[in-house]
Amino acid sequence: MFDASKLNQIKKTQEKWEKKVAEAEQKKPPRDVPYTTLSDHVLPLISTPKDLDDIGFDYLKDLNFPGEFPYTRGVHHNMYRGKLWTMRMFAGFSSPAETNKRFKLLLEQGQTGLSTAFDMPTLMGYDADSDKAKGEVGKCGVAVSSLEDMEELYSGIPLGEVTTSMTINGPAIAIMAMYFAVAEKQGVPKENVRGTLQNDILKEYIAQKEWLFPIRPAVSLVTDTIEYCTEHYKNWNTVSVSGYHIREAGATAVQELAFTIADGLAYVDECIERGMDIDTFAPRLSFFFDVHNDFFEEIAKLRAARRIWAHLIKDRYQAKNSKSWMLRTHAQTAGVSLTAQQPMNNVVRVAIQALAGVLGGVNSLHTNSMDETLSLPTDEAVLTALRTQQVIAEESGVTNVADPFGGSYFMERLTHEVEVAAMDYIKKIDEMGGMVSAVENGFPQSEIANSAYHFQKQVEKNEKTIVGVNKYQEGQSDQKIDTLYIDRTIEQRQVERLRALKLKRSKKDVEQNLNTLEECAKAGKNLVPPVLEAVKSYATLQEVCDTLRGVFGVYKDTGSY
Repeated sequence: MFDASKLNQIKKTQEKWEKKVAEAEQKKPPRDVPYTTLSDHVLPLISTPKDLDDIGFDYLKDLNFPGEFPYTRGVHHNMYRGKLWTMRMFAGFSSPAETNKRFKLLLEQGQTGLSTAFDMPTLMGYDADSDKAKGEVGKCGVAVSSLEDMEELYSGIPLGEVTTSMTINGPAIAIMAMYFAVAEKQGVPKENVRGTLQNDILKEYIAQKEWLFPIRPAVSLVTDTIEYCTEHYKNWNTVSVSGYHIREAGATAVQELAFTIADGLAYVDECIERGMDIDTFAPRLSFFFDVHNDFFEEIAKLRAARRIWAHLIKDRYQAKNSKSWMLRTHAQTAGVSLTAQQPMNNVVRVAIQALAGVLGGVNSLHTNSMDETLSLPTDEAVLTALRTQQVIAEESGVTNVADPFGGSYFMERLTHEVEVAAMDYIKKIDEMGGMVSAVENGFPQSEIANSAYHFQKQVEKNEKTIVGVNKYQEGQSDQKIDTLYIDRTIEQRQVERLRALKLKRSKKDVEQNLNTLEECAKAGKNLVPPVLEAVKSYATLQEVCDTLRGVFGVYKDTGSY
């Protein structure tokens, strides 16, 4: 791609320039640590065409144009000129009625898609009246124990017009069934039901630790949802393969990328083993990445992710449909980067991270609120986070150009290096027999734990700066802000609501449907149809999950040292 004589001339000029740099550096105090990314990738002072020549960079093969294989520059030909990313603020707290109000507020203020956060009992497959739910109902998300709760949660929201993302994993099959039942009651045709189910159980064992069943049957449930929706809900994204939680647990950017892609490959392998054609289900797989503070590293990670997925799906699995090759991704700014100290600084962090996500070509974006280290966000804080996206979209001008970093000597070299490092991890996982085996052996868990420990030591030694935490502290005068209060009566109100539901539903229908579910689980059948019938009869979330626990058992973490 580059003329050899010109490269030689650049090299000679660079050598002269480096002597001048060295003279300038001598006048400064010596630096103890090298200049690196947040993930410790060593950075050059500058990059030149030689950096790309050294890696054999090929414009059409490695970069190409937006919307063209391998999608380094984005999956759409005109990117944000054609359609902005979906602005999807994460919302959920207290009761379904309270969250419904927040949903409507956000939609009125220009949000273009819903994203639902569930409380801890719901995430773990327990009802509001369970002993295990005490003190947690509605605290970190919305409480949903039944189809009745789901009906109230989306009351007055046309599910045929709004796309919805639901952050649920262990009991995802039941929550998805409730959502489909609500859409059916609204009279929405199946082809018009659009949205995304997180449903990535592997990252729970790796990072977030919210599981119900042992690994193998849990992965089988994910495959059930993919298989069912491929036939019946063709515009529903069946899995959001989630690197976000992996990064939040302490992974580096490379580890987040590698383990996320490896998780996705595991689900592909499971579907193919069932006899599914890859081009029937791969177009509806989606991804979810973290966007952390290191601006350039995050952009490179997102570009590398698309290129890696495109090559693996096309070359390893021989997919023919170009939509199967496209990695479509949601992203969220890094919750772990936010600080309780000087919380107003978080507005700046979120803006930088959001801009990196946009320049990295995301298809959907959530911006964290500045108060989320202290509580769930207030209306004011969440609107500021939404306005951050809108300012980037409407005022910054960055949406006018598709992949402005394309061809940058530095960005293309960094993207390449991130890709190579991630592929080294993926090859290692392949040698272990795939991600399911790697998780069972504790490999990604140990790698993340080591990285988290390493970063914490760097912060404590002041090798990495967190403004307001280990540098520029304000002591006792730290800013105080209003936070969201969750009414403690929510738990009792949800318990009473659930008791009333159990009195008015058909006990006979519930028992019959749960028995059918148990029989299907024991027989190894696809469980979406019996779960759907169970929730339609108002079987509760815990009743469904307890039935499956009775068949599959409960997972206990073996730990890693």
